[in-house]
This record gives sequence, structure tokens and C-alpha cells, in this order.
Amino acid sequence: MNKIIITIVGEDKVGIVAKTCNYLAENNINILDITQTILQKYFNMMMIVDISKMNKSFDDMAADLAAIGEKIGVRILCQREEIFTSMHRL
Repeated sequence: MNKIIITIVGEDKVGIVAKTCNYLAENNINILDITQTILQKYFNMMMIVDISKMNKSFDDMAADLAAIGEKIGVRILCQREEIFTSMHRL
């Protein structure tokens, strides 16, 4: 399994989850775990996904999701699980 962490942060609006999840499904990326919070008008989502069946490179996928985020006014960041884990170790 090849896991990555996707975080989405920005002002809440219609379509954030739909556009992100549609992209994941179209690219054979499986959502393993997901959490979402809306604090007042701010949207925050974190997903752990499996990209082992994806047919493009990690860099292309990360760029595609960042572009989707830019279009809808949020920030979408993708990190490999091992990098995310080592960055957040106490």
C-alpha cells in the first residue's frame, strides 16, 4: 500500500468535497480515512489515501489537486505518509 496524506484548508463553500473526491475516484485513488471540520466559516479536511493503483506520478497528482484547490479557493496539500509522520513526530 502506498499511503499519502491530503489536507484541504480554506473558506467553506459548496463543492470542495465533491471536486476533490471526484478527482480521487477518476484516478483510482482509494480513501482509507477521512476527517472534516468546519470552524465558523473555515473548512479543514484531512484524508489518508492509497495511491498504489493510481496511473500517474505523485508529483502530477499533487499538482492536479493543488490546481483544483486554486480554482475553488482552498489550499490542497499532498504529502507522502512517511514524510508527514517524520515531520509530526514529538
